[in-house]
Amino acid sequence: MATGSRILVTGGAGFIGSHLVDALLARGDEVVVLDNFSTGKHENLAQHAGNSAFELIEGDIRDFDLCRRAVAGCAGVFHEAALGSVPRSMADPRLTLENNVQGFANVIEAARRAGVRRFVYASSSSVYGDDPRQPKREEFIGKPLSPYAYSKRSDEETAALYRGVFGFSSVGLRYFNVFGARQDPEGAYAAVIPKFASALIRRESPRINGDGSFSRDFTYVANVVRANLLAFEAKDTGASDRFYNIACGERTTLNELFLLLRNELSVFDPAIASVEAVRGPERAGDIPHSLAAIDKAARELGYRPECGVREGLRLSARWYWETLR
Repeated sequence: MATGSRILVTGGAGFIGSHLVDALLARGDEVVVLDNFSTGKHENLAQHAGNSAFELIEGDIRDFDLCRRAVAGCAGVFHEAALGSVPRSMADPRLTLENNVQGFANVIEAARRAGVRRFVYASSSSVYGDDPRQPKREEFIGKPLSPYAYSKRSDEETAALYRGVFGFSSVGLRYFNVFGARQDPEGAYAAVIPKFASALIRRESPRINGDGSFSRDFTYVANVVRANLLAFEAKDTGASDRFYNIACGERTTLNELFLLLRNELSVFDPAIASVEAVRGPERAGDIPHSLAAIDKAARELGYRPECGVREGLRLSARWYWETLR
């Protein structure tokens, strides 16, 4: 799809969405952001104030009429809006399902009615549920272990239904533990890397849930933005299973992650090197290990992770140090 298109980014004030907005505007697209700022931040988009190619609509994807207005005239949609976090979904399943299932249905239906040519949406590694196989491959999924996981699996099924029944093309990207600048360290449902960073910068001990042996395929945000743009440009093969793992293809335990991040932050404050982690209980709904096979995304999208975990942590550590002190 040619640059200079009008593009809707739902959740564009959020961590991943705002990086995507930056990239789209940089390549010459006209960008509309729809965000209710429940988790997004105005400062994530402040650099685009006054840009005639940028429009911000403050509102909720649970409002179908607003979704229709936001997508009007758009050639493409990046659907990033969602309530993330497994623990949040365990604490309030209804709110997660309202946003992630009904909200998704509103956005994809509004996009279909508007004649959008390409629809790219954020799915999640959580859809693999209780399937024990490693690495995770797109064709093998298990039973969901949380309302959040169920909501993302439901989105994929809705997208497949729209392709089969209406011929509406979409691409789903199963993100694996994305991290980087602008990821919020505050609140009960913050992701592990910003929470670790925030505590370490204060010279306080971060908490590791369990014994630290649980592992994840941590993925720097620039890789995810690149994957979205590749999905946006990819030729439609007509396949019904248009979803892909987006990750680095590397497994890092929580213990390893803590040591790597502590090492990067101690460059700025040597006292951080002596901070030790404390242990807490395992979180309900968490899976022990998650490692992605990324060969399908490489083959069909041309995706390759351009920034590994160590380099991503170095870049993230600098941002957290400059932002949180």
